[in-house]
Amino acid sequence: MISKTLSGPAAIAALPRDRLIAEFSSWSANLANFESDLQRIEPYVDLHHIDVADGHFAPSFLFFPDLVARIAKLTASPIHVHLMVDGSIVEEQTRQFIEAGADMISVHAENGEAGLRAVRLARELGAEAGVVLRLETPVETVAPFVSEVAFVTLLGTAIGVKGQGLSEKACDRLGEARAILRKAGREAAVVLAADGGIRHETVPLLRAAGAETVVLGSLAFGDKDLAGRIAWLHGLKVAA
Repeated sequence: MISKTLSGPAAIAALPRDRLIAEFSSWSANLANFESDLQRIEPYVDLHHIDVADGHFAPSFLFFPDLVARIAKLTASPIHVHLMVDGSIVEEQTRQFIEAGADMISVHAENGEAGLRAVRLARELGAEAGVVLRLETPVETVAPFVSEVAFVTLLGTAIGVKGQGLSEKACDRLGEARAILRKAGREAAVVLAADGGIRHETVPLLRAAGAETVVLGSLAFGDKDLAGRIAWLHGLKVAA
């Protein structure tokens, strides 16, 4: 078992802000040899990203609290759980995944008031909170959340389906989100994240548009030179 020096809000606050955060999606790990893949990425991962989907709000069925509990014992890095679930269960799911070891829970802005209650519950339980937005939802929908979260994540593809190309709207939407954060006085406090359509050719575009982390799937897990890939990632700059 690996002991973590920081957890919850302190672990999220300690993430680097002077380069892209390396956020690794467990959905792209070798699930038949999961522990080995976790050991391979441990020297490079800043943040573990675990998708949870209920087959209703998103078409997939993904992952469960016991998996988070297992990962928490194998890594010193913080765990970010993305809840792609219906508003009727988002608060209970928030509780279950924090009890399993999640350091941050991100809920969907589309969950409305239930999502806001889940954000507040996460913080009451000693974790950090974030908000996520589907590609088809207007960016201003995140506005009620920005005063209460540490991450704003914008999906650049349809929710819960792997292997899609990045929407041509994704970079402009990051700019819209940045403007909302700036207006609220939260630009320095909130990490702006991009999830979906993450490819070698799209990451520089997203970084230039203001993304502070991209959720890495096969781009990282499928790269035999992971050290080289992460060095490339760290070197990408925001457009002046």
